[in-house]
Amino acid sequence: MQSDIEIANAAVLRPIRDVAAETLGIDEQHLVPYGHHKAKVDIGYLASLADRPLGRLVLVTALSPTPAGEGKTTTTVGLTDALHGLGQRAIACLREPSMGPVFGMKGGAAGGGWSQIVPMTDINLHFTGDFAAIAAANNLLAALIDNHVHHGNELDIDVRSVTWKRVVDMNDRALRDVTVGLGGHANGFPRSDGFDIVVASELMAIFCLTESWADLKRRISAIVVGYTRAMEPVTAGQLGAAGAMAALLRDALAPNLVQTLEGAPAFVHGGPFANIAHGCSSVMATRAGLRLADVVVTEAGFGADLGAEKFVDIKCRKSGLRPDVAVVVATVRALKYHGGVALADLATEDVTAVEAGMANLRRHLANIRDVYGIPAVVAVNRFPTDTDREVERVVELVADEGVRAFPATHFTDGGTGAKDLAEGVLAVLAEPSPHEFSYTYDDALSLTEKVEAIARRLYGAGQVTWEARARRRLQRIERDGYSDLPVCVAKTQYSFSTDPTALGAPSGHELHVREVRLSAGAGFVVVVCGDMMTMPGLPKQPSAARIDLADDGTILGLS
Repeated sequence: MQSDIEIANAAVLRPIRDVAAETLGIDEQHLVPYGHHKAKVDIGYLASLADRPLGRLVLVTALSPTPAGEGKTTTTVGLTDALHGLGQRAIACLREPSMGPVFGMKGGAAGGGWSQIVPMTDINLHFTGDFAAIAAANNLLAALIDNHVHHGNELDIDVRSVTWKRVVDMNDRALRDVTVGLGGHANGFPRSDGFDIVVASELMAIFCLTESWADLKRRISAIVVGYTRAMEPVTAGQLGAAGAMAALLRDALAPNLVQTLEGAPAFVHGGPFANIAHGCSSVMATRAGLRLADVVVTEAGFGADLGAEKFVDIKCRKSGLRPDVAVVVATVRALKYHGGVALADLATEDVTAVEAGMANLRRHLANIRDVYGIPAVVAVNRFPTDTDREVERVVELVADEGVRAFPATHFTDGGTGAKDLAEGVLAVLAEPSPHEFSYTYDDALSLTEKVEAIARRLYGAGQVTWEARARRRLQRIERDGYSDLPVCVAKTQYSFSTDPTALGAPSGHELHVREVRLSAGAGFVVVVCGDMMTMPGLPKQPSAARIDLADDGTILGLS
């Protein structure tokens, strides 16, 4: 069986100008090419489309992920190809992969098998340089903060209160907590600092939520970098940083256009993590897709309690976008894992475990329907070890919830393997929605009440507890006038709780808040729960050990 990278390397790609012209009606003059097979679409051209009606938006989400892997990006690509094959003008909108997971535990994020976006190696590595631009702009602000203090500190910044961290797009646990400014007066004032991974940064969130260069500068200006000795917030605007930072991001803000293995278009732009950030690709790309295509298929990271919640409560709230249908990706293997089967035994038929694991999928479906108010279908991403009895039982159990499930084999069969799923999605889109779209909480609630609403309504938690430091930070944020912002909960993706081993649908558990961060420019408050880290570390056997460069320049081992 061919590996993902072997399939991708053997693919015959169409020139990106042809993909743009023939599938989206974009003339070559509106493209900024990065080689023959990837390009940015000019922002001025996209702005000229403002009066076009919007297409339909399909949100791909999933049950709580497992170490076995569920194939959410693969399903997004396979569904897009299937819609494309049915004659729909369809486009995928995906996140750019971070090189942290690529070289760490997860590997690449360009789909898999015969449902991939290409050029796969480019996308998984440096791509068009967006993440490098975000890192440079982020670290410019960090340098400007220290420089301001070094040259007299006119704003009276309390260096102990600086909250703005430096970033790098790599897993590196040694950088979580560092000391800067050592080596004498010429090197500035010594202070505690730290690094986040680029995809967990506020600037990445700003990048993905902004809708114009002017909006970008406004959001950057609003970033709170720390506090004065009088406990007043200090912003990037006060440091005069917005213009230079926006200049570094000017070209990056244009969406990146690539293609699937079957030649369907795909925007791949922005990439915040969903367990420690808001987990959605850029509003710029999504809105562009909706103006250029009839159907946009986008994904939100991890399970519907994380990525889909943030898509609804942050991205939709800020942009006015509304999903028309949610596709929930489930696998027999994931259901058995949530039903108590060990990872090593998932290939053995166990219908009873499928039934037990349905508790996890059932809660996700209830949240999507009853909390978010979005119609749903289930994509059963079929693996070779799944038996007919197991797959049939999943379809039956999902039907008991009033939702249709469609087995799909797009990993091995490409778009044709997701044809039934595509037809099911189109059938839902053709019907009036029986639900009313809604957020998990109202803007008027306090930040504490917003966290409690997510914990109780979505996670099934019994209570929310707070570290004293987190509670004080929350009170300061509310005092400074940010209580109307939505919240972004950072927690493990593997469970509804903060305990990654609590599988299924745990109830009555405690959501413990360890840390609170203000992302004023992005427009939300990050609530860090459990042992989540905004700078991941590498596993004992990182994916980097498998990646190599052949003598002919071919990249090997990327998955």
